[in-house]
Amino acid sequence: MSQKYKVYINNSPKIIEENWQNFCSKYIIVEAAGGIVLNNENQILMIFRNGKWDLPKGKLETGESLQDCAIREVEEESGITRLSVIEKTLETYHTYVVRGKGVLKRTHWYKMKTNFDGAFFPQIEEGITQVSWFDKHEISKKTQNSYGNIIDVLTKIL
Repeated sequence: MSQKYKVYINNSPKIIEENWQNFCSKYIIVEAAGGIVLNNENQILMIFRNGKWDLPKGKLETGESLQDCAIREVEEESGITRLSVIEKTLETYHTYVVRGKGVLKRTHWYKMKTNFDGAFFPQIEEGITQVSWFDKHEISKKTQNSYGNIIDVLTKIL
């Protein structure tokens, strides 16, 4: 039995059952990592980026481990520090277009904990205008204005 991959294309899920290598060959592959961050009250960190609720994530830099990338991206996009990784949770895939070329981004997600209680510093140059903690019961409302892969990530950990 072949492996199935869920890929979000234009924010709609598509299950890829065909030859995965063949599917990937049509795209520029980008590796990324991100964080699902919980505070001492078990609230989840979310960022508001380009008009949608999101989780902090970003591209892997040369020579960087995926876990280090996830920590760096959370710190850069939110201003939060004192992060500790609990576990790697899942990977998501989504596509987008840059300068007319298709990109397939694979994001490796890490569940993290922090005792940070300072001020947030949204990374404005990345389109992030708000950083907030939310109780788990508030998340479903936020995901009504989010991305399919983010909903998948949050559903897995809630």
